[in-house]
Amino acid sequence: MKEIRDIIQASIDTKKELLATDVVETIQAIIKTMVGAFQSGNQVLLCGNGGSAADAQHIASELSGKFYKDRPALHAEALHVNSSYLTAVANDYGYAHVFSRALEAKGKKGDILIAISTSGNSENVLKAAQKAKELEMIVISMTGAHNAMAEYADYRLEIPSTDTPRIQESHLLIGHILAEQVEKILFE
Repeated sequence: MKEIRDIIQASIDTKKELLATDVVETIQAIIKTMVGAFQSGNQVLLCGNGGSAADAQHIASELSGKFYKDRPALHAEALHVNSSYLTAVANDYGYAHVFSRALEAKGKKGDILIAISTSGNSENVLKAAQKAKELEMIVISMTGAHNAMAEYADYRLEIPSTDTPRIQESHLLIGHILAEQVEKILFE
């Protein structure tokens, strides 16, 4: 079972490499920004494809439901959860526009977009980040290393890896940290 041990070790190694970056300071700044947005009545919208869509939905549920505390809900939503909307816009405008079109309807100045893409190059997520900047939203990117998303992000959470599963594991870790700390600050 050496292969299983190697997979676990690769996950640990990725997180060690992540700790060697400025990730702690970046996460602290993001937490402060998210707390301020929620206190101002703004919302957090999230988007991603495939596993990143699952991560977006997971993070949104931790914020809008609860993490540890029984507390009021925070307005957080993954933009892909309405399948009728998603398929209609994909059919009428093309899949590249599914998230940017949703932001036209839902996003406003001061809101936060968490744009998740392991490659950082997914066209629909990039278009969402571009639209968010037009709407004067705050853009947080969660990506792997070396990507096009950096151009649009106010805060970049770049996992130092090109291995999709290791990137996604780190994204979920960061999502849990954000939810835990935002909840702690707002409701302690």
